[in-house]
Amino acid sequence: MATQKERMLAGELHIADDPELAADLRRAALLSERFNASSAADPGARRDLLVELLGEVGDGAEVRPPLHVDYGHQITIGAGTFINFGAVLLDVARIAIGADVQIGPNVQLLTPTHPVEPEARRAKWEAAQPITIGDNAWLGGGVIVCPGVTIGANTVVGAGAVVTRDLPADVVAVGNPARVVREM
Repeated sequence: MATQKERMLAGELHIADDPELAADLRRAALLSERFNASSAADPGARRDLLVELLGEVGDGAEVRPPLHVDYGHQITIGAGTFINFGAVLLDVARIAIGADVQIGPNVQLLTPTHPVEPEARRAKWEAAQPITIGDNAWLGGGVIVCPGVTIGANTVVGAGAVVTRDLPADVVAVGNPARVVREM
């Protein structure tokens, strides 16, 4: 029988307060706390903390604290990407951020899903769906990306948009829910 962590990594329903998962959450919380308290005067130490926290960090990628994650190890950030203050990257499932992506302040990438049935929620069941952000995309401040969404390369998402469905490459999308308003 699969462990709760194996079920989580497979994208299946799992018990969120499993002891093994709780240990992974504590590890990420401690590393996040250290990263968020790190000094801009020592960019090397800050990057080392980020590399330890996340699954992969490409060359020249910059993340400004505070950063909030669930596990960290399921997040990859491509080379040259910039993530501004206050990012919330809930990585119950994989979050793949491409190269040269720009992410504005207070952006939320949210992979977790929860059952609609109250009994299952009370029992702490959850699942998740991955999020993928293509190369050279730009997410304006306050954008929320929902579970299972892919945003194509070169796509611009306007500030405050809520992305509930995939967006193709080379478009501008705005609103709640986000809708394409222009092709490039």
